[in-house]
Amino acid sequence: MSPETMIEDITGLLEVWVAGWAGCRGYQTSTEGRFPAALRADTSGEWEFFASDPTPEEFAALAAKTAEVPARVLTILTNDVERYAGLARQHGLNVTSDSQTMMIVDMETQDAEDPWLSDDDLKLYLSEQNHVHYAEVRSGDTVAASGRVFVVGDTAVFDKIITEPGFQRRGLGSFIMRALAAQAFEHDVETGLLLASIDGQKLYSHLGWSTVSRVLMLSASHDGSDLSLS
Repeated sequence: MSPETMIEDITGLLEVWVAGWAGCRGYQTSTEGRFPAALRADTSGEWEFFASDPTPEEFAALAAKTAEVPARVLTILTNDVERYAGLARQHGLNVTSDSQTMMIVDMETQDAEDPWLSDDDLKLYLSEQNHVHYAEVRSGDTVAASGRVFVVGDTAVFDKIITEPGFQRRGLGSFIMRALAAQAFEHDVETGLLLASIDGQKLYSHLGWSTVSRVLMLSASHDGSDLSLS
């Protein structure tokens, strides 16, 4: 399915992304109504529910499930953030992150060649486990940058693209993305998907990615932590 076709079906896009994101992290998935959910076993140990522009009735049902446990999260894909932030307040949920976006790319525009490092002190390590492709750049025993990708059908879902503070502004984020894309091309992929932080949005836009939707994360917790960082 082409990126253009996928964008017309944001709920379908969300389902593919959740399947890939959960695959990257080894999460159990389920559904709540017509939307996906994932059990964040490695962090909160609780469910995260997802929806794209749910109706008020759907939002109320999801908010009630989320509010049962403070550690649960409700993540909404929407370009009408104010509307859903208002609904959240009505249902006793707090906005814990509104800075992420979902981004998409036509994989034909991405570099399919294995990248190379110009810095002799850095080395690339590639691996695969449980269908997850990993890329790490290390300086000796220190991880400088890393990321992973999981393929769902013809879509590559990228996750946890991280450049450590001491190694930033050296092009390693772009390098990791190219290394992961090269691994994804071992499959018949057409589209790439990811969730991007503010800093990531600049990188991915430079690499040809486009924003599909804003991402609003909600919970009943009052500790003020940014759940997008976990």
